[in-house]
Amino acid sequence: MKLLEEKTALVTGAARGIGKAIALKFAAEGANVAFTDLVIDENGQATEKEIEALGVKAKGYASNAANFEDAHKTVDEVNREFGRIDILVNNAGITRDGLMMRMNEQQWDLVINVNLKSAFNLIHAITPVMMRQKGGSIINMASVVGISGNAGQANYSASKAGMIGLAKSVAKELGSRGIRANAIAPGFIITDMTAALSEEVRQEWAKQIPLRRGGTPEDVANVAVFLASDLSAYVTGQVIPVCGGMNM
Repeated sequence: MKLLEEKTALVTGAARGIGKAIALKFAAEGANVAFTDLVIDENGQATEKEIEALGVKAKGYASNAANFEDAHKTVDEVNREFGRIDILVNNAGITRDGLMMRMNEQQWDLVINVNLKSAFNLIHAITPVMMRQKGGSIINMASVVGISGNAGQANYSASKAGMIGLAKSVAKELGSRGIRANAIAPGFIITDMTAALSEEVRQEWAKQIPLRRGGTPEDVANVAVFLASDLSAYVTGQVIPVCGGMNM
């Protein structure tokens, strides 16, 4: 039996990158997968087909996770379409980097809303669903900079630190209902975003990593499968770095 067979997952921001890797890995382990992105364009449609090709049900939803009403509407639609939601991955995220003294209010608010408020919105919406089911796994996508901080990323670091605090608080509130909440803290992961960096910058990053390489979206997805599955049935309120040892 596959690790996530007969389970349904909702993954935000999953048309590409880490979110897509998680959605595909969940599907490979037998989960039906609903995913969101701001717009379900050609990338989203292709992702939906890739998931379905693994023999499970899949559907992409155009949804702004940072909007409270939109998030609730999406959860209602997914629950109605799939019949249940066992796993929530709060993956939607953006960066708007800049030094604190030059960062404007819009850059701060946008990152906090997309990265952190979106997780509140989805958890708020999905909690009654999981309570009725008497179980569920919530996974917040944090970052190693949410643990250590990073110059030029005050907004991003604050949002990711918030994701960790949110997961721990939810774990304490909902543990008695069989609902677990954990966070994954990726380090330097090779995605479309980081691929745009120069080779020199990427090599400098690698020197700071004991394993001497950047991670892949699949490295993050493997940990997400563990936290989503019953293999982690006694794991809640934890932060798992996926960083090649960069953050010790």
